[in-house]
Amino acid sequence: MSDAIKGLLHVAGRMLGALLITCVLAGAAAAQQPPIKIGMSMPQTGTLGGGGQAALLALRIWVEDVNNKGGLLGRKIDFIVYDDQTNPALTPGIYTKLLDVDKVDLIIAPYGTVPTAPIMPLVKQRGLLLMGNFSFQVNRTVKHDMWFNNSPWNDAASWSDGFFEAGQKLGAKTIAFLAADQEFAQNLVNGARELAHKAGLTTVYNQNYPPTTVDFSSMIRAVRAAKPDLVFVMSYPNDSVAIVRAVNEIGVGDSVKLFGGGMVGLQFTPNMVSLGKSLNGIVNYNSYVPGMKYPGIEEFLARYAKRAAEAKVDPLGFYLPPFNYAIGQMLEQAITATKSLDHKVLADYLRKNEMKTIVGPIRFRADGEWATPRVVQAQFRGVVDKNLDQFRKPGKQVVLYPEPYKTGDVIAPFEKARK
Repeated sequence: MSDAIKGLLHVAGRMLGALLITCVLAGAAAAQQPPIKIGMSMPQTGTLGGGGQAALLALRIWVEDVNNKGGLLGRKIDFIVYDDQTNPALTPGIYTKLLDVDKVDLIIAPYGTVPTAPIMPLVKQRGLLLMGNFSFQVNRTVKHDMWFNNSPWNDAASWSDGFFEAGQKLGAKTIAFLAADQEFAQNLVNGARELAHKAGLTTVYNQNYPPTTVDFSSMIRAVRAAKPDLVFVMSYPNDSVAIVRAVNEIGVGDSVKLFGGGMVGLQFTPNMVSLGKSLNGIVNYNSYVPGMKYPGIEEFLARYAKRAAEAKVDPLGFYLPPFNYAIGQMLEQAITATKSLDHKVLADYLRKNEMKTIVGPIRFRADGEWATPRVVQAQFRGVVDKNLDQFRKPGKQVVLYPEPYKTGDVIAPFEKARK
């Protein structure tokens, strides 16, 4: 071998060695990059605890999916969560800790209006991006331009118009209102009252009840005595169960054409199974029911169901989990596209682009709510007692609204639909 060739080989060897060292150092540097910290509070106990646990599982699945792909911007995600106990007094302190002690990079709002509302001034003051989580009108007065909600509604009309549309088709003239005396419920029911006024409906019963109420028998008897055509109820999970049981025991009379509207908790599998045939005839809002077609949602729900059985949380997870997974998808898309964790940069991207998620495409209005709402109004039908599997298939919740997802017409009056 000539000296020239030996020289070339020597040079090549040195270059290869240097290249290998560079790769090793680069890999080590990448491995040493700190994680991206994402923090939130989630009600894992208290009134919203059942739904919160299911929603949290969906977010954990998204974190695992991202980390299994190598993370975001080459960094793994560290997900930090505290239980706010469905107590709005706790959330400001939790988010202050997340920001000042845990030093999180991004935050997600807790599930629900009541726990979220107290953190809105803090978030706006600090100029932070906040991904909302099934809250209602918490940004109405704060007007924070870096708020983006994951819920399929944007105002009271989008939540309730399907219920009132069905009622008007049935020729309804009168209405009764029953609502929890808390911010979320009052925001919604006030919007529903405006819709009723615009529709020319006469209010024959109008009752707010304390959040601690457990016995609704006197109120249901009062509703029955008022003989309304429509009964619009805005209740929380425990209230909803108690109200349905009272209706099943007492009845609301032959005058009632539609009953339901805004009952939170009737979307949760344990409540549906527990109430069984008592649900029949109720027309209520929802976010997703079997038979609605979104790209990727069935695959996600199959994965979720397996994990939910292990975690002993809502086994079907139709209501909140897909929309919480979508929060992660939207963050992932914005971070990947902008290659940034800057809150203003991410907010600008979310504001200007349509997000692709397992609950369909999402585009935001200027106030951070959905530009095109998709709130389902569905009627429970043919439900039997003590049967979870019946809810896995289409037909037990017949979609009345919106039109693109409609699977049937309403059965009325309510007492007929119950049978």
